[in-house]
Amino acid sequence: MINIAEVLETNEMIEKENLDVRTITMGISLLDCIDQDLDTLNKKIYEKITAYAGNLVSVGKEIERELGIPIVNKRISVTPIALIGGAACKTPDDFVTIAKTLDKAAKTVGVNFLGGYSALVSKGMTNADRLLIESIPKALAETEFVCSSANVGSTKTGINMDAIRLIGEKIVETAELTKDNDSIGCAKFVVFCNAPDDNPFMAGAFHGVTEADAIINVGVSGPGVVLKALEKAKGRDFEYLCETIKKTAFKITRVGQLVAKRASKMLNVPFGIVDLSLAPTPAIGDSVADILKSIGLEHPGAPGTTAALALLNDQVKKGGVMASSYVGGLSGAFIPVSEDQGMIDAVKAGSLTLEKLEAMTCVCSVGLDMIAIPGDTKATTISGIIADEMAIGMVNQKTTAVRLIPVIGKGVGEEASFGGLLGYAPIMPVNTFSCDDFVSRAGRIPAPIHSFKN
Repeated sequence: MINIAEVLETNEMIEKENLDVRTITMGISLLDCIDQDLDTLNKKIYEKITAYAGNLVSVGKEIERELGIPIVNKRISVTPIALIGGAACKTPDDFVTIAKTLDKAAKTVGVNFLGGYSALVSKGMTNADRLLIESIPKALAETEFVCSSANVGSTKTGINMDAIRLIGEKIVETAELTKDNDSIGCAKFVVFCNAPDDNPFMAGAFHGVTEADAIINVGVSGPGVVLKALEKAKGRDFEYLCETIKKTAFKITRVGQLVAKRASKMLNVPFGIVDLSLAPTPAIGDSVADILKSIGLEHPGAPGTTAALALLNDQVKKGGVMASSYVGGLSGAFIPVSEDQGMIDAVKAGSLTLEKLEAMTCVCSVGLDMIAIPGDTKATTISGIIADEMAIGMVNQKTTAVRLIPVIGKGVGEEASFGGLLGYAPIMPVNTFSCDDFVSRAGRIPAPIHSFKN
């Protein structure tokens, strides 16, 4: 049983160590909204989202008051829009009308973000998939709350290089359309390999087609809590270090489970999963980088960083799965640059490079996340970086992702500011040697030999 005594035990974590529930995300299926008439489709989408999520924000606030647990974001994810709009949308601009409908619905119900302006193209693209991807720059430039994603690879299907090539071009276009705000449109778009159907975190959240009509997923966080706990582990051996992280992750996940169950009951929507990812914020002390430093590194990027991150990720998952029977989503340690002051400091110190971050993604939850790069970076270079990260996910049978932000008009050494949870980031250098001929090859990279397990 989960009871209020367990929450009271975590009071100090909440008050002094930045423990929060990062998000309550309501997943909503839009499959029954499909219609050949675009106006009718948009009307159905708006009505379903506002009907199901009308009380989401007020319920979240009521739980905050009742339990004393901060819930930072209230969010919505929907069925990938490429599937929903295929019958009605004949042009990219048709899909943009759906993005605007989603934005209007998000604004009406008062959520922070709405995800699912997405396409699943790991093996190939339908005409609707292509139209949606082509519409992404305009959709993100002309909406406030909509987040977008594309799943371009998986261990079972390989990597769709045609989609990656197109997406590289669209990322540059998105950056250009939002250049007056440090190309922030790119911060609302992420590219996945092995995307999970139940991820509550933006920008990659969508409501998978295998999910129920509506679902409640919760994403917890707590880098500050883990960091505080590790003060007791200084000078101790690895066994003590691992036990400390596991016990702390257990407590954090129990809080998330309690909030998820409460929200599920109050909204009369089934509980889905708890994502127990350590998601940092720009706040001092709420940093995954600081945890790595507490484990024994001068800065993230120093020798031993990948091993330390692997240890952290594994122990967080081991502690979390003992606390909840329904752990899902991404679950582990995020290493976004702009959202983590410790990562920003490591970049500025010259310890952390794009190449080292790529190596770290082999063992963490996500991938190259919230990384600002020079605005004149070529689309093919961006596609090449995406392909590298997709390969890591494909071969290692894990989720990986890329959220790159080419900041138009800025170069290495300058900074981009995104505000709020997105923070700010130093512009990082990229390898400028050409991969044009590689990226221009048509088709897909086949699935690895170990994918054949049927």
